[in-house]
Amino acid sequence: MEGASNGGMLYHEVQESKLCAVHCVNTVLQGPFFSEFDLAALASDLDLRERQMMLEGTDGGGRGEGGVSAATDGDFLTQDSHNVSLDGDFSIQVLEKALQVWDLQVIPLNSPAAEPAQFDPESENAFICHLQDHWFCIRKVNGEWYNFDSLYAAPQQLSRFYLSAYLDSLKGFGWSIFIVRGNFPRECPISSAEAPSSYGQWFSPEDAERISKSRNETWDPVGRIDQTDQMVSEIEDADLKAAIAASLMDAGPSKPDAPSVSSKDESPNNEQKK
Repeated sequence: MEGASNGGMLYHEVQESKLCAVHCVNTVLQGPFFSEFDLAALASDLDLRERQMMLEGTDGGGRGEGGVSAATDGDFLTQDSHNVSLDGDFSIQVLEKALQVWDLQVIPLNSPAAEPAQFDPESENAFICHLQDHWFCIRKVNGEWYNFDSLYAAPQQLSRFYLSAYLDSLKGFGWSIFIVRGNFPRECPISSAEAPSSYGQWFSPEDAERISKSRNETWDPVGRIDQTDQMVSEIEDADLKAAIAASLMDAGPSKPDAPSVSSKDESPNNEQKK
């Protein structure tokens, strides 16, 4: 019988600035796999490809495919990034590209391919949830469901019975929900010293439950967004914005390399379990 992944530990990241997309991707993968700079590089590559497609779609008559004028194309080409903002918010396309590095597929819950999950969400392994500029992950780890919202101090366990009602509640409040499918990493091969992201922490299920109860945290789908905005407004992000802007400016036409991960690296669950 297969043992528990990551030694039975839960990986969670607490909100830093407006980097909930980074936190979401890493909690889906259960480890510090990506930094904001990794995602910014993927965003830059997506922007470049989109601009190239717009240029290639413009014919010699000054009009592109579908009758779009060259002037309109030019407006698109001169706009800022469509996939990352200077304060660190990323598009769903960036999250998809990051997870594709690990052979995972992102599927909208309201698509025909996801129809079985609409009736039996327990059969899935992970959901990505998005509203306005906030992302978070609901993930099954070692047979139990957890809410890895980065606005919480620790993962919150969800009962199997409550999972379906929880997702329905999110949809009712206007959240977009995506399924993540594929072969998830069972062990995080990145040591803490090599981790590109420094926002995370490993919890035992017992510690996560104790911290959640001590904080008396409850889910409020509207209040969570307001809290995100308040946190962001109180943080000076000058260095982060400058770094992301520099990443976008420096990115070349070639596809960014996937984050380097060696299977021989020491797993963080061996270093950080205490």
